[in-house]
Amino acid sequence: MITVVIVNWNSGNLLRQCIEDLGKQDLSPGKVLVIDNNSSDGSADFIDNLTGIELHRLDSNLGFAGGNNYALELIDTEYVALLNPDAFPEPDWLQELVSAAHQYKEAAAFGSRQMLHGSDGLVDGMGDVYHFSGLMWRQGHGFSWQNMDSAPVEIFSPCAGAALYRTDVIKALGGFDEGFFCYVEDVDLGFRLWLAGHKAMLVPSAVVHHVGSATSGGRHSDFSVYHGHRNLVWAYVKNMPGRLFWLCLPLHIAMNFLSVLWFILHGQSAVILKAKRDAIYGLPNMWQKRKQIQKDRAVSVGEIWRILDRRLWPSKR
Repeated sequence: MITVVIVNWNSGNLLRQCIEDLGKQDLSPGKVLVIDNNSSDGSADFIDNLTGIELHRLDSNLGFAGGNNYALELIDTEYVALLNPDAFPEPDWLQELVSAAHQYKEAAAFGSRQMLHGSDGLVDGMGDVYHFSGLMWRQGHGFSWQNMDSAPVEIFSPCAGAALYRTDVIKALGGFDEGFFCYVEDVDLGFRLWLAGHKAMLVPSAVVHHVGSATSGGRHSDFSVYHGHRNLVWAYVKNMPGRLFWLCLPLHIAMNFLSVLWFILHGQSAVILKAKRDAIYGLPNMWQKRKQIQKDRAVSVGEIWRILDRRLWPSKR
């Protein structure tokens, strides 16, 4: 019924704790796949001695997108749950996600409430928000969970570090875009789900405790900045539908310009300029992908406009 996929790359002892917490689930998954992206730290070696977990060692690092797509080829269960090795699920995590999937038949993706690991009730993220400028962020990041609504709610896309998907739907969409490697690939998939007529829900009762950017050097590492700011351009070009693409394009360009300026002022000029240069070089390929995505679009432009964040001054709350 459910396969859990963990894509691992040099996660140290985090993977062990993730596996231990996954073993305490009230609802046991039918299968657990660990896809090791050619780690050099031996972080997945202990799995050789475990039963009930399949370890697949890849010859090269395919990134988060490629690692999960590799796993999708091996899966025939109704649901697939993705879990980062630095995300530690509470015992009812899977049960709450599957219960929501049974309740909300129109949705194909279900996100978790991610709490900052080791914090005193601070939220790491409650789904991804997509602004009409093409900027994206994790809803609620850094705020206290206290007094927040615990009912399931519609979101733009779940963070794929702890999410449940209907397997047939994401397979039909081709899974993640492997050109993204990592960062924004889950938002890109979420956008394509909406364009194909599916919805996404946040399930606040499905809780994981997330370390965050544990293997990529942090949110503002050169690795994170490069992939995040290259890929946000590609996500916009591929997915923003119809006239919204042209109406929002000036704001998208302005947002990119301000991002470049911000990182230059903070001493990361080389990496941000390389990110935007490579984003531009990749536009012909993304435009070809856009043609097929928009051709297959099953919802109105108005429906996409509804789910976008349209505030002039965005807020994470």
